[in-house]
Amino acid sequence: MKIKEEIKELKLKSVVELQKLLALDREKLRDLRFKASQNQLKNVREIRSIKKRIAQILTFMSQKQQAIKK
Repeated sequence: MKIKEEIKELKLKSVVELQKLLALDREKLRDLRFKASQNQLKNVREIRSIKKRIAQILTFMSQKQQAIKK
């Protein structure tokens, strides 16, 4: 249920809000990668979930931009 709610929230956000979320998630991913390389990260699976969220944000951004062009 939590995942579906998260996707619905992303669909409702504007392109500017999605860009802000994208920047935050990319920064978080960078930090997680540094921690993983130093063996300080306990939950390595978190990297996968952040990458998946970034892909979802990029998908919604491109859909919204295509809808604006039409």
